[in-house]
Amino acid sequence: MKFTVNREKLQKALQKVGSTIGSKNMLPVLGNVLLKAENNTLSLTTTDLEIRISTNIEAVVEEAGTCTAPAKKLTSLVGCFVGSDVAFNIDDKDHIKIKCGTSSFTLLGLPVDDFPVPANFEAKQEIKIKENELKRMIGSISYAASFDDSRKILTGILISMRNNMITLVATDGKRLAMQDKMPEQLTGGDNDVVIPLKAALEMRRLLEGDTVMTVKVGEKQCVFAAGNFELSTKIIEGNYPNYRQVIPQSFIRSITVPSALLLSKIETVSLVLSDSSSFIILDIDNNKLTLKASSSEVGEGSDIVEVKYEGEPLQISFNPAFLADPLKNCQADNVVLKMNDPLNPVVIEGNEGFLYVIMPIRKK
Repeated sequence: MKFTVNREKLQKALQKVGSTIGSKNMLPVLGNVLLKAENNTLSLTTTDLEIRISTNIEAVVEEAGTCTAPAKKLTSLVGCFVGSDVAFNIDDKDHIKIKCGTSSFTLLGLPVDDFPVPANFEAKQEIKIKENELKRMIGSISYAASFDDSRKILTGILISMRNNMITLVATDGKRLAMQDKMPEQLTGGDNDVVIPLKAALEMRRLLEGDTVMTVKVGEKQCVFAAGNFELSTKIIEGNYPNYRQVIPQSFIRSITVPSALLLSKIETVSLVLSDSSSFIILDIDNNKLTLKASSSEVGEGSDIVEVKYEGEPLQISFNPAFLADPLKNCQADNVVLKMNDPLNPVVIEGNEGFLYVIMPIRKK
């Protein structure tokens, strides 16, 4: 196996696939990147058995073949090299000889047969959507997913396909974020699948263009193909909660607030909070939204936002981090807060199909 590749392109490709490489792999070969050279193309693949990422770059292939190389060591070396091209020469004992400029190294690979092969996959649904749209959707809701493995299904992101619309949902049981979007195309009928949060965040990291990508949904796997990379992930099994049921059907109060302004006020007032006092009060009355916070260890503070509101006075308390998260991520200039009373769910709506549900804190 013998080939030459551009150093900068190789470095970017290794960075693209390297995130699945962990420091404590049960199988040594999972710390390696699979290199396959043929038809003047080098493909690079890594996997952690849950997520598999592949990408391709141009190469001058003298002898086609496949090998596995220690991913982190190879990435570090390529990052230190000075020359413009990197030449590889791999023998039948998996000795990987690498030359770039004045540098010359040999890395010890592992047998290709040890590297996990991709699972059989048959798509049931197929979604065509622009890369930047999916990136935006993931970013607007992913923070609301749970990190508690006791409810595994909530640690993932729901992709719901209904009536030519896709909805991404994340919830930890205390708040819920959802984002609707009509894709370029949706075929295969209705379905719901849950992908791991890690896979969703990997997709957000990798997506960078505005071209149309393809999402293929199978029985146990989901495959995302965009540009010159492909990511496949296992689907989390189980029944996702009926997220529509937690959204109130009507509201008697609402205010519209500039997102950046409200976020700034929340962060400023929250500075007086300590670990033992974890709520912020929103006092809405007479065209004013007053934010208040206090703690016995630090002190107290308040700030005001002018709003249009002429209804009955309302005082409602929230976890400040939960209240700030959608404002940081929904990419809306203004948000609408819809409320009924201090005890029932509050909805925050942004633009382009974004909706967030948060439960108020009941003060003792």
